[in-house]
Amino acid sequence: MTERIVIVFDRCFSAPEGLNTRLVGGHDEPYYRPADGAPGSFHQIEFTRDYAASALHEAAHWCVAGAERRSQPDYGYWYAPDGRSATQQAEFERVEVKPQALEWIFSVACGLRFRVSADNLDAGLGPSDAFKRNIWLQVQRYCENPGQGMPAINCRAMTFARALASAFGASDPLCGENYRLEDLG
Repeated sequence: MTERIVIVFDRCFSAPEGLNTRLVGGHDEPYYRPADGAPGSFHQIEFTRDYAASALHEAAHWCVAGAERRSQPDYGYWYAPDGRSATQQAEFERVEVKPQALEWIFSVACGLRFRVSADNLDAGLGPSDAFKRNIWLQVQRYCENPGQGMPAINCRAMTFARALASAFGASDPLCGENYRLEDLG
């Protein structure tokens, strides 16, 4: 499963004349490394071990990041590790809505179950109901008018979602009817 996800991503985005970005598993922690400028170097999205969910989540962060962010190590994002306070958790949930919404779309495209991640096990703070609702609402926005006029989802995310759906034999992952708030538990 994970190997197929990597193959799909690399087919879409690894060409040097394109975005020159590869998805690479086997790491202890996820991380984004911009190309160092040396001939043959590429941008690298590193995901945890061989976990499909980690690959999809890290690809989602890459899809959300604009060109400036993609030039910085780990996109220059703020991150507080497990054990965050309630205030830090609220900030985490604020910045994670778009990546987790895209991860859900990518998961549906692969036929995988999506689980909202609060990423704060030590503090015992699971995902809030508001966070789940905001993710669902963002997915609905991403599914508005894909491929027609001004879609809410960007080209990289649309390309990857549709390529995954094609590779995994899924129906259109950009159909809002595929997503129900109740499925987020």
